[in-house]
Order: sequence, then C-alpha cells, then structure tokens
Amino acid sequence: MNLRRLATCAAALLSAAALLTVGDLPASPLDLRIMVPNAPGSGYDVTARTAATALEDAGLVGRVEVFNLPGGGAAVGARRMVYERGTGGLLMLMGLGVAGTASGSLRQTTPVARLIQEPSMVVVTPDSPYRTLAELVDAWRADPGAVPVGGGSLPGGPDHLAPMLLARAVGIAPPRVRYLRYDGGGDLLAAILGKRVAFGVSGVGEYADQVRSGQLRVLAVTGAVRVTGVAAPTLREAGVDLEFTNWRGVVAPSGLSEADSRRLHDVIARMVRSPQWQEAVRRNGWIDAYLGGDDFDTFLAAEMTRLDAVLTDLELPASGG
Repeated sequence: MNLRRLATCAAALLSAAALLTVGDLPASPLDLRIMVPNAPGSGYDVTARTAATALEDAGLVGRVEVFNLPGGGAAVGARRMVYERGTGGLLMLMGLGVAGTASGSLRQTTPVARLIQEPSMVVVTPDSPYRTLAELVDAWRADPGAVPVGGGSLPGGPDHLAPMLLARAVGIAPPRVRYLRYDGGGDLLAAILGKRVAFGVSGVGEYADQVRSGQLRVLAVTGAVRVTGVAAPTLREAGVDLEFTNWRGVVAPSGLSEADSRRLHDVIARMVRSPQWQEAVRRNGWIDAYLGGDDFDTFLAAEMTRLDAVLTDLELPASGG
C-alpha cells in the first residue's frame, strides 16, 4: 500500500512539473556589463563602478562587469553600442559629454535613465600662483594662450564646455581658449600636477580624494550652491555670472526584446532607491537626478539639440558622431 501511494504521488509531481513553463520558473539573477567610453579614473568610470557596487551590495543583480574603452572617447563607445543592437544585459555609462560629442550614434541607442547631476570645479596645484579665481581670470584675460586649461572631455563634453562658458562669461572669446584634452581623469590629474596646464576643470566627485588630501586646491565650483566638504565659492560668489552642472546616465543597445528592456529599466529604478546608492550619491557630492523611461528619452532628445545650439553660440564645432 505504501509503495502504491508513493508511486501515485510521484506521478502527480511529474505531471505538475510537465505543466510548468519557463515563465513559471524564478528568473535567474541578471548578470550585467557596463561599458565606460573612456579610461579608468574618469567621472564616467567612477560612476559606473559606484553603480556596480551598489547593484551587487543591494542584491539586485548576479554580478556586474565594468569595462573601459580608453582612447576613443564618447564617439567610439556610442558606435560600439550601435553595433551591439539586440544585446541584453549591456549598459553604457554616458552623460552630457556623450550627448554633446556623439549625438548621431546616441540616437540609435535605448535611453534607460539619468542618474545624477554634478557640478564641476576649477582646480590648481597647491603652489599655483593663482590663489583665487579672480587672479586666474586676470591672467587669462591678459593672455589666453599662456594660461592653458585641461579637461578630460572631447569638445562638447563637460570639461570642455565649462571653461568655454566661463571664458565667455569673463570676456574671453572661446576660440581663443587653449584647451588641452586628456583621456580621462587620471591623465588630466598627471597634467595638472605636472604643470602642463595652468588649471583643470573636472567633476567634483572625480577629484574628491585629491582635494581632501591637499594634492589639489579648488578655486571655485560651478553649481548653484557650495559643495559640502569643498572649501571654495561658487562661480557667482566669486563674481562670475555663470552656473554649470553636468549629468550622467545609462543607455542600452537598440533592438532589445521587451523582456530585456523591462529588466534593465527595473533594475536601475530599484538601484536608485537603494540605501547603498543613496549613500554613494551623498559621499561623492552628487545630486540625485533620476529620470527614467519616456521622461529620460524626452530629456535626452532635448539635451542633444540644446548642446548643438550652445556649441554654435560659442562658435565651436557642433556635435556629431
């Protein structure tokens, strides 16, 4: 009797299992890859690795691989995303710099979310002759070519736009600015410390450690308010009528299945609500600026148009890519 009952139960279990579909089974954890379209140490790199840590620590994914495409800049990264059409589980960390330099390719990707906003800062070495922004501006006005500025962005990116807008605000024609571009924050830091540039412009979070350790001195921050932990005025407090804020977000390849697209949007939406991400935003001096779905799509389209207009107004080449 017991054997008969056991056989009956086993048959029932096998019949129930046969009725299960793949959709009934629990989804496996999402393994994610995040592309950074420049070298390690850049603002994009810091943001991508911070997001990877938050995603893993919050238990939202299986594992995250962050990989860099150094040397090619935003245009190469955006084109790589175009070639990855239909690839699930892949994101590219991007932002104002990609929107300003690779808009053509970017229009062929899937917008996922804007994550953060971040002011820039004007930095010099501790022994720089420029003790204040006013002293720097005086020397810059007198001979723009003799006061080179360094940044980690291609023309149209935040490290390029911020000093160009600053130059125009203080009466210097942007085409006269001697802007030296470096491949990300690591190369730019070496140029600043090696005095190959008179000053540098970068995101607040990118050089937070160097500012705290005294390797760099901040003359001004470009946002609307002062940054906690940074002993420097805003541009307006320093007498320059200008406010500039960078932003960063993520896009995916086009041609995704509905399921892949939904999973990516959902995991990023969950990440930005996690305490792990919120703490990272606070620690890096970022501003939580989450914008997802159709809202980010609309914002991104408008931003690319706006940046082309800004570059034209500055008499600089408009974006393409």
